[in-house]
Amino acid sequence: MSKKNHLLLLAAGIALSLSARAQQSLTLWYNKPAVSWNEALPIGNGRLAGMIFGQPDNEQIQLNEETVWAGGPHNNVNPDAGAVVPELRKLIYEKKFVEAQALANAKMFSKQNGMPYQTVGSLFIKFPGAGEATGYRRDLDISKAIASVSFTRNGVHFKREMFASFTDQAIIVRLTADRPNAITCDLHFETPMLIHRASVSNNKLILDGTGGDRSEIAGAVKYQAQVKALTDGGKVTYADSTVSISKATTATIYIAMGSNFKNYHDVSGNAEAKTTAYLDKAIKVPYQQAISSHTAFYKRYFDRVKFNLGDAKTPDAPTDERIDNFGKNHDLSLVTLYYQFGRYLLISASQPGNQAANLQGKWNDKVSPPWGGKYTININTEMNYWPAEETNLSELTEPLVHLIKDLSVTGQQSATQMYHARGWMAHHNTDIWRISGQVDKAFYGIFPTGGAWLTQHLWEHYLYTGDKQFLRDIYPVLKGASTYFVDALQEEPDHHWLVVSPSMSPEHNFLSDKTVGAVSLTSGTTMDNQILFDLFNNTIAAAKTLNTDAAFADTLKTKLDRLPPMQIGKWGQLQEWMQDWDIKGDQHRHISQLFGLFPGKQVSPYKHPELSEASKNMLNSRGDQSTGWSMGWKVNFWARLLDGNHAWKLITDQLRLVSPSVTSGQGGGTYPNMFDAHPPFQIDGNFGCTAGMTEMLMQSYDGDIHLLPALPDEWKSGSISGLVTRGGFVLDIDWANGKITKLKITSRIGGNCRLRVNNTLKPSGNFKLETANGTNSNPLFQTADIKEPVIVDKSQLKGYPVNNGQLYDLQTQPGMSYTLIGG
Repeated sequence: MSKKNHLLLLAAGIALSLSARAQQSLTLWYNKPAVSWNEALPIGNGRLAGMIFGQPDNEQIQLNEETVWAGGPHNNVNPDAGAVVPELRKLIYEKKFVEAQALANAKMFSKQNGMPYQTVGSLFIKFPGAGEATGYRRDLDISKAIASVSFTRNGVHFKREMFASFTDQAIIVRLTADRPNAITCDLHFETPMLIHRASVSNNKLILDGTGGDRSEIAGAVKYQAQVKALTDGGKVTYADSTVSISKATTATIYIAMGSNFKNYHDVSGNAEAKTTAYLDKAIKVPYQQAISSHTAFYKRYFDRVKFNLGDAKTPDAPTDERIDNFGKNHDLSLVTLYYQFGRYLLISASQPGNQAANLQGKWNDKVSPPWGGKYTININTEMNYWPAEETNLSELTEPLVHLIKDLSVTGQQSATQMYHARGWMAHHNTDIWRISGQVDKAFYGIFPTGGAWLTQHLWEHYLYTGDKQFLRDIYPVLKGASTYFVDALQEEPDHHWLVVSPSMSPEHNFLSDKTVGAVSLTSGTTMDNQILFDLFNNTIAAAKTLNTDAAFADTLKTKLDRLPPMQIGKWGQLQEWMQDWDIKGDQHRHISQLFGLFPGKQVSPYKHPELSEASKNMLNSRGDQSTGWSMGWKVNFWARLLDGNHAWKLITDQLRLVSPSVTSGQGGGTYPNMFDAHPPFQIDGNFGCTAGMTEMLMQSYDGDIHLLPALPDEWKSGSISGLVTRGGFVLDIDWANGKITKLKITSRIGGNCRLRVNNTLKPSGNFKLETANGTNSNPLFQTADIKEPVIVDKSQLKGYPVNNGQLYDLQTQPGMSYTLIGG
């Protein structure tokens, strides 16, 4: 993204924050300390992260710095796999799927499965003395990105205020009391990292550590954390590996962290020098200035969107109790809090210039977190960024863009050595070192379209911003991903379609064998075909927009025409595989064949009712209850199918309290601290649900802007401001009794604004609103024609009726706002 556009978006955000309406309570609060990590409260500034436990006697702040990973620069490509691929293709061609799975398991696997994201450790603040803590409260104000703990003990009221400063690049803790000289405590580090050393030097508490060794890859990340305390009154002493504060009236604790990591192939930085610079800068800023600048920076992003659901009242109860009671009282103010919590987490985990949000955002207390805390790119990483564009956080995609650019370099090695193809590709997993080879054995790992899926975000960023300089910058990445498949596609024998082979539908099997177990390896899966449909169409459109590469675009068009169509199987389902293998009642968590419904743009209730019905049949077969991230995805599916009540059902399932001690299984929901429970914690469920709620209120994928497309009965009245559509339109929407009462449209880049609404609109001002006809003239709303689906038995389809609503066109100018009144 250009610096100019970044500033323009920030300016737009400031304007929105000044004019936005009030919204429901935005504070998570609890009347007891956290015992488990899944009860602690998250703070972060994109690079640093902390979890606040709030114990009165011994505060724990669990710490992360985004570049602390195991291993060092490398790629995990197994060059021996290149000799196996032709054999696999032959066996798949002959439909010898069990033999193909056995061969792949025996000979095609990675040298190692990627490196884990790791914790720095924890800072403990131990307070002496005894006595009951009364009036206890622990909270996180996500409107300001500040956590606090307060209680009264022995007649003294104590308060802790904590935040990860966006502007001063340190975690800052402020200890206060309402009696002079009442603060006495000791500070020390603890860490599960194998290689570490705690010490004091130059009036600072220091923790040095090294990332772990894995799979014969030596730990190359050297990191340091430094702590310094400044007080009003009292005394601060540093001895051994402890900082002691005695009889202070206030104490401000600064925690800085840094590492030697520069980029995925360079760890030549100086962790000590970097950390020292961060700390020295932070301690020079007066506390009130620090907290004010931090909050102002954060609110420039967060305040862009305001959301309320009518006159919903916030119950006077701790957040964990509200989650536990949600199934009974459908607390609508908890819904808006959960929605905005997703935006809070994205702002706190993904800032320009930093690393992309991983499987746990930036929050992790383990040396070996679940699934390594890596980037799982067969849905999870992509899901992390679904809310970014439409909830007015476009700049926060920059770390993801850089991850994709890095993969377009490292992925050339996997394309060349494993598949003997040009271009670049990546499988279903990567890490900070940008590995592109297969992770895990064949059942999970041979998913060659992970990199191609990631490129969808590049094209979508252009559609939301209209930034042609950005498009020029990322066009080589799109072209490289497409070039790989120009070389790698294979002709299948039955229909002579071009397909990806070998491949799989993520983490799902179509056959079980007593010798090899679950069989997933095949070719031409529906998800692969849909991803390539998007990739080729996006690259063709980008080339046309930039007036370049006409011959390459023609090549892609030829390949595109030979991709398989979607198929509707024998029980009216959208098939997952080329063959009609789907088992009715199978409740697998991945529903990969619905990529074309969401986040793809290939299934429209208005244009493709048969595919919409087949998608619905598949969703009903899979069921609602699943892992947390899966339920988040399903909210988006049902929103795209225009069924707001079913989307709402998934939200109620997601807002089911999961005990913090439950860290495995398929029964998803929400932990007490509002983290998504797979279980265990995966942040993509939070992001997926925020995106899904947005899709319930506004969609812009189908050639128009559809307002309130999937409004559930329980959301009869409400308002939301600051949502962004493709084409760069910013929307403020008020509705009552399910109908729009007022709509304000701010056009960032001009062009035709086509609206689809369920009630009539009239302009409030001197501009024209016309009935829409034909194709939308705005090129940022282009849609691609799909092939007619192959339907096994049309008698299984009963029809998919929809309300077409009203279609309007509004010609807009850049920077202008237009208000419409509902009738």
